[in-house]
Amino acid sequence: MSISNTSEVPTLAGGFITLDMVTAPVNTLQRRTKIVCTIGPASWSEDGLAKLMDAGMNVARFNFSHGDHQGHGATLERLRKVAAAKSRNIAVLLDTKGPEIRSGFFEEGIDKITLHKGENLILTSDYTYKCDKSDHPTKLACTYEQLATSVKPGNQILVADGSLVLTVLECAPAQSQVTCRIENNCTIGERKNMNLPGVTVELPTFTDKDVDDIVNFGIKQGVEFIAASFVRTGQDVRNLRKLLADNGGSQIKIICKIENQEGLENYDEILKETDGIMVARGDLGMEIPPSKVFLAQKFMIRKANIAGKVVITATQMLESMIKNPRPTRAECSDVANAVYDGTDAVMLSGESANSPYFEQAVHIMSRTVTNAEVSRNYNVL
Repeated sequence: MSISNTSEVPTLAGGFITLDMVTAPVNTLQRRTKIVCTIGPASWSEDGLAKLMDAGMNVARFNFSHGDHQGHGATLERLRKVAAAKSRNIAVLLDTKGPEIRSGFFEEGIDKITLHKGENLILTSDYTYKCDKSDHPTKLACTYEQLATSVKPGNQILVADGSLVLTVLECAPAQSQVTCRIENNCTIGERKNMNLPGVTVELPTFTDKDVDDIVNFGIKQGVEFIAASFVRTGQDVRNLRKLLADNGGSQIKIICKIENQEGLENYDEILKETDGIMVARGDLGMEIPPSKVFLAQKFMIRKANIAGKVVITATQMLESMIKNPRPTRAECSDVANAVYDGTDAVMLSGESANSPYFEQAVHIMSRTVTNAEVSRNYNVL
């Protein structure tokens, strides 16, 4: 329910939707919302890239959390070859790996460890330590050297995309370790990602790898966009803009990925400095309660719209299509609601990079956003 422009009388949503809209075929030629497709093994052949373009891809995302310059360069060469043959303008977005916290390694012969609810686990910042028990382990290494001074008792630590939840019981900075309680049974492998919800993490926004990727690939290859991971302050954006300018890449546009609470708290400052925003809901859903992510999405999109900055909504939009030829109804509703919120673009990750149904995913994304657009009244925005 919303308030009309001419009075304080509430108006029900959906007033522009008719039965004809529900039953008529959709024409995607007039689609406004852009589609960002992550390029991966399933789609990086010339044939796969051609299918993505024909289905509706507008921007090709190169995820630098994986691969190397040689592999990405070969894919980019194929992309530009196919785009030229089709007379298509496909923008290229370099997505940086960014800072990360990961769990440690195991002793030889151990490929997985099983942790049990209620037991204690020590996290050590000594990354040379290797876990020596496959069952009921008592200690695990962590890459974050400042862990013991950053967290405090009561904080939660999420491991492996939240599949393992730890609660901090005691911090021992002198020993560079933290004692945690295991909150659920879980089996994990080596080097799993770790999130510290609500904790200010003392890590640089741009790692040496990020700088190398930006300078020696992004600028040299002439990409159109840099998607900067884990941007937390306006100064992060200014630092990136200086890096681009100092190396001949001032024309490249910056898309800031908002992925944690600190980024949200400094959102106005970041928005002022950046060229665009990515609502990166994956890591954001680890850093703030999942039940709050939709609020953060609406908050960020509205402010970006008012500022006239492009905004991309990303992560798990059609996640089930990584394995299935059809999405869930909830996923299509999620895509449509991002359009209703005011997003300028929607993004596919594993759906276009690793799925045998990558072409279908783009087709469905295109039809869904178009259906959402025709049911909006853009004249009153």
